[in-house]
Amino acid sequence: MADFDQELDATGLNCPLPILKAKKALNTMNSGQTLHVLTTDPGSVKDFAAFAKQTGNKLLSSGEDGGKYTFLLEKA
Repeated sequence: MADFDQELDATGLNCPLPILKAKKALNTMNSGQTLHVLTTDPGSVKDFAAFAKQTGNKLLSSGEDGGKYTFLLEKA
């Protein structure tokens, strides 16, 4: 079983689309649930850090593997 509640594949999209899609997905989720996001935009690393800070959602983890970036957000 996956260790997140919902997954968002935003690969191939550039800023601000991954953030906008993540925001939309988080709006459908309950507090404490986690969203796993996949992107290919290097700018998304700082975007998701700033997004978490601004929205109060928790950025549990972020990583990069072969040009793919992953983020795990917990809804506030």
